[in-house]
Amino acid sequence: MPFRELARAKVNLTLTVLGRRCDGYHDILSLVTFADVGDRVTLLPGPDRQVTVCGSFASAIEGPNLLDRALDLLRRLQPDLRLGRVELEKALPVAAGLGGGSADAAALLRAVRRANPAHAAAIDWRGLAARLGADVPVCLAGEPAVMTGVGDHVEPLARSVALGPLACVLVNPSVPLSTARVFAAFDARADVARQRHEGRGEGIDAQGSRIFDVEWLLTHMRDRGNDLEPAAISLLPVIAEIKAALAAAPGCRIAAMSGSGPTCFGIFTNEEAAQGASRALARAHPAWWVQSTRLD
Repeated sequence: MPFRELARAKVNLTLTVLGRRCDGYHDILSLVTFADVGDRVTLLPGPDRQVTVCGSFASAIEGPNLLDRALDLLRRLQPDLRLGRVELEKALPVAAGLGGGSADAAALLRAVRRANPAHAAAIDWRGLAARLGADVPVCLAGEPAVMTGVGDHVEPLARSVALGPLACVLVNPSVPLSTARVFAAFDARADVARQRHEGRGEGIDAQGSRIFDVEWLLTHMRDRGNDLEPAAISLLPVIAEIKAALAAAPGCRIAAMSGSGPTCFGIFTNEEAAQGASRALARAHPAWWVQSTRLD
């Protein structure tokens, strides 16, 4: 019996860089949610423990696949776990600011957890996710949350807080942009010190007392923005073009960049407006990856 999981795209609605740590990483504060599109991960239990990749962006994956590392870690953690062959259908752009690799690893953990109900309660799945990468824990939960630290501290929003569903369009220029390059460019900018002014860590309550409705959310997003956006645009100016094209589309309430880019997203008044914008942008820019979706 195959175990299938959707590795949903992670979207950073806001991203504040609080400062660089002594270990070279950066402390951040980010409000994240998830789209209803993503890669598809399938676990086929059996003796074969190979990872195979297909899909639109399979050829763009470079270097070791995080799924191989996840399988190896699971084997060493619990030798009698029911594992098997893993198939990844890569539908999300690579190095896109959508947490694709982390979402894939999280999806595999969920699949393995489902395939091993007898072991599920005994394994620290969140701790395991954190060992695979800073974004993997939030992708494992797959629900709106506030991320702090290097992204490894996750506080899910209270269930009483409904961020969505929000009609959305995702746009990527079909050019990868590594997170390491963006943070290096961020650190090199003359105004980086000013990013650490007092109060940058305030404004979001994970329990939801400060998040009232969509209008509040949009105001909060305009106020906070994404601190990495100027650095990313300096490396890949087309990001500014994408953001402007989204903002100019009928029905767009706000346009922003997700994560370290280069994917941008627009939140629209309704799904009809989002789908219309998606079709128009795809016609006008055939080289771009354009996807109408929902955030929730």
